[in-house]
Amino acid sequence: MAYDRNKIFEQAKEVIVKHKLFFVEDIVAFLPCAKPTFYDFFPPESNELNELKELLEQNRVTLKVSMRSKWYTSNAPALQMALMKLIATPEELKKLSMQFVESENKNTNTNFDITKIYDNEASTEME
Repeated sequence: MAYDRNKIFEQAKEVIVKHKLFFVEDIVAFLPCAKPTFYDFFPPESNELNELKELLEQNRVTLKVSMRSKWYTSNAPALQMALMKLIATPEELKKLSMQFVESENKNTNTNFDITKIYDNEASTEME
């Protein structure tokens, strides 16, 4: 079956906007052609595929902004924490972390590698 390349391209743009798609694979599912045909028409790095990817990226950005806005106004602690982790400075992230332990004695090195401890114990046991 012969497909009209320009018609497929226009249909692709329409379904991206209409269905708020995020992935190229999703575009193909809405088109009346097979995946190989789609990629024959729009090979990687082609201007048309880049244009379609730009539309997909616009959908992603719009959704991300919307979600972050909802998280900001939410009273749910999990959503507030998720937003804080996205916008926090590295120092703020350390303070929020459940893994970070700061020593009272600044000279004590609390950063150790547990695998080194086990490796040392294992080599001592083997001797």
